[in-house]
Formats: sequence, structure tokens, C-alpha cells
Amino acid sequence: MSGLVVVGVDGSAAALAAVDAAAHEARMRNTELHIVHAFIWPALHVPRGTSPLGPPAGGVRERVEEMLAEALTRAQAAAPGVQASHGVIAGEAVTALEAESRAAQLLVVGHHSSDGFVHVLLGSTAAHLAAHAACPMMVVRGRPKPAGPVLVAVDGSPQGQAAVAFAFTEAALRGTDLVALHAWTTWTDHEKPALGRPLEIVDLIGDERQLQATEDHLLAEALSGHRERYPNLTVHPRLVHGRTRPALIEATGSAQLIVVGGRGRGGFTGLLLGSVSQAVLQHAQCPVTVVRAGVA
Repeated sequence: MSGLVVVGVDGSAAALAAVDAAAHEARMRNTELHIVHAFIWPALHVPRGTSPLGPPAGGVRERVEEMLAEALTRAQAAAPGVQASHGVIAGEAVTALEAESRAAQLLVVGHHSSDGFVHVLLGSTAAHLAAHAACPMMVVRGRPKPAGPVLVAVDGSPQGQAAVAFAFTEAALRGTDLVALHAWTTWTDHEKPALGRPLEIVDLIGDERQLQATEDHLLAEALSGHRERYPNLTVHPRLVHGRTRPALIEATGSAQLIVVGGRGRGGFTGLLLGSVSQAVLQHAQCPVTVVRAGVA
């Protein structure tokens, strides 16, 4: 693997949790950790020292430097021996972190903002980075189960294969099992031929047992090549009859990480981030990594 692990910090507790996770990732991947803070004031030529109207040692830049020093100390404590650096980027957080992702193998952010000092928040920022970052992006949220598996959402689409590949690698790096979850309903079959007559309920439902067998085969096919590359990894295929979003969110309660694709089978082709990925980002009970096709 090439590239750094990059983590964005904003002085919040969530950002420090992201630093912990990013430090572990960097050590597992045998690469450097780079801690960054997007800071708009340098572009406005704010004086480096304290304001004559403010308290001693109360300058904005001093606060930023203290924040980065704390994050660096936190990283070295979380993953002793990890090589870490830090820096301030002039600019708005989303734009700066998207630019940093171009030289990274993983971008890590926390799941909410601080006090408005600099906004790195779940919602528009995380969704934007998940849809536009040039590498996989992890949002550190929830309460992961340290002994739990890595969970991956499998939809059988070509776009989803990058997420599956990432999840296999991640589970192997972490030394844990991989749960590959594929949810289906009687509406999952998107390849009905034109019937030349009005649809009947039997056309929509079809033979449920046959459809289940088809979905089971789809799940096995999505995992087959990766299993050969990781013969020592324990993989648990899980076929769930139900809606994808609630099935995945429930399963995150026992996982240490969930991996999802950016957009897979179904949905609107113009969207860079699908509804399932957005729902998981908002509601997962453990950290989430979004892996879009072409960036892993």
C-alpha cells in the first residue's frame, strides 16, 4: 500500500477519537500518519501573536498549534512507534481535506463538529468527502466492538467490489473475522424481462425460493476471488431477507467497523453517494469506511 493515512482534527473529542483510529490504521498499514487542521485565518493574514485585546497566550494560531501538539501526543500514545507529522492547511475544511486525500490511502474524520471553531461535521461535510475524496474515507463514530468483526455491505454490483476488497484487507490487517452481509427482498430482482402484458403480483414476487438461491449465489460470487487471496481469513457470508439499510445498521451493533461502497446496484446513476451509504454514515453504531469504485 502506498500513501499516508490522513486525519483531520478540529479540537473536539470526536477528532481525538479519529486520531486514535487513524494512528492504529497507520501502524497496521506500516505507513506514516499525517494530522491536519484546515485553518482559514492564514489566508486572511491574521497576526501570529496574541491580540492586544485578548488574554496572554490566547492567539488563534497558538490554539491551533496546541491542538496539533495534543493530537500528535495522542497518536503516539495510541500507536507507539507510528511515524506521525502534522500541519496546518490554509483553507476551508472540506476543500483542504479533499485535496489531502489525493496523496492518501485513507482519510479519517470524526463524527461531529467541535464548538463551531472549525466545522468538520457529519452530514454535509462527511457526505461530501465520502463522495469526492480520492481515497477511502473513514468516519469514526459509535461504540465499536474491539473483538467484533469487520462488516461489509455486499450488493453484487461491480461498483461494490472495491468495498469488498478493502474489507478483506482491513479484516486481515486487524486479525479479525469478516462478515459479508447481503440483504434482499422480493423487489431485489431488477432484471425482469419485458412481459408485453400488465404486471401481475406473481411477476413482482416470483418464486421466492429461486430468488433467494439467486441472491445467495450473488453473495458467493462477490466473495470468491477475495477468499482465494485471503485463505486464512474467516469469512461469514450473511444473507438477510429484509431491507438493506436497517439490516446493516442493526449489524453494526456487534462490529468494529463497517465498510460500504459509494453507490451500488439500484438508485440514481448520477449520485456519487447512495442512500444506503448515507444512512449508514448517519446511523451506524461503529466507525464507517466508504470506498467508492476507482479510489481504493
